Amino acid sequence: MQRRGMEIVAGTVTHDPPPAAGGRQGGPLIVTEDTELLDDLLRLCAAAGATPEVHHGVPERRGSWESAPLVLVGDDAARRVRGAVRRRGVVLVGRDQDDSGVWRRAVEIGAEHVLMLPDGEQWLVDRIADVAEGVGRPALTVGVIGGRGGAGASTLACALAVTSAREGLRTLLVDADPLGGGLDVLLGGEAAEGLRWPAFASSRGRVGGGALEESLPELHSLRVLSWDRGDRIAVPPQAVRAVLAAARRRGGTVVVDLPRRIDDGVAEVLTQLDVGVLVVPAELRAVAAAGRVASAVGMVLRDLRVAVRGPYPPGLDDREVARLLGLPLVGEVPPEPGLSRPDEATAPPGAAPRGPLARFCKEFWERALVEAGAA
Repeated sequence: MQRRGMEIVAGTVTHDPPPAAGGRQGGPLIVTEDTELLDDLLRLCAAAGATPEVHHGVPERRGSWESAPLVLVGDDAARRVRGAVRRRGVVLVGRDQDDSGVWRRAVEIGAEHVLMLPDGEQWLVDRIADVAEGVGRPALTVGVIGGRGGAGASTLACALAVTSAREGLRTLLVDADPLGGGLDVLLGGEAAEGLRWPAFASSRGRVGGGALEESLPELHSLRVLSWDRGDRIAVPPQAVRAVLAAARRRGGTVVVDLPRRIDDGVAEVLTQLDVGVLVVPAELRAVAAAGRVASAVGMVLRDLRVAVRGPYPPGLDDREVARLLGLPLVGEVPPEPGLSRPDEATAPPGAAPRGPLARFCKEFWERALVEAGAA
């Protein structure tokens, strides 16, 4: 058994906390009479944005112990909760790093974790914030990258996001290319109120998923994290990691428009992707360029697939492009009427529900969600 939030074997667990209505759960239950420990736990709950319920022992109110999303039991109170119903989400919290008996007490109360302060503070803040936000299945996160310049990756990324939102999924579109001109422009929302990437440059540790979502522009029923028209063209990798992790915790889908260069920030994005889509025009030079991109991306992302854009020269089709690249084929990305000049388009890519691009994107999501077990 280990400290700092690692799981322990605690016997048979008979109860799970029931899911909360509306997605957001209540605060944790704290059981302790140790005033100093209570002060620390209240401080950590405040940092996580949660309001706890505090008791000296198992609550007398029926169901309170069973329904709390997380139970933090002070080491001083272990004896008083020994007979409580076994359930998931119990953490035994103490301070004495040298007390070997804490592991025995954890098993006696059915705790899943033993945590020692102050070493485990960040782990505990993250766990409290998770239950406060009602975190469930993480978002299905898809990255789109061009095999060469002008391949249409941004267009496909926008169409995937617009289609996802139209299907009723919580959707976030992330612009990871600071030199791309801004996806908010492609969606016709460059003047929309909300934060852009530079506002998150100093983010460290955990970013609240709900606060992130509410701070971003809402366009076409989805949230967009884009670049502004300022001079900043980079965000520290740790900020990228924190922001994208917050976006994924909200569930639904996250679509990321990736640049063709792989720097530290893009590498952070790649580590959090479930699926990558490499958009490749059906040209031999484009296939050669895409091969180099695939080699670089494939060093980080395990599930990379290819989507091919026509028209095709003699002897080349989408299956042959996929074979040359050695990647699974998503399919042929169809042209969308009215998008040949995106700067003159009156609607975003994929906006026409019965258009060929929207149908392609809908089929992509249907397959991807089934594969992810999230349908």
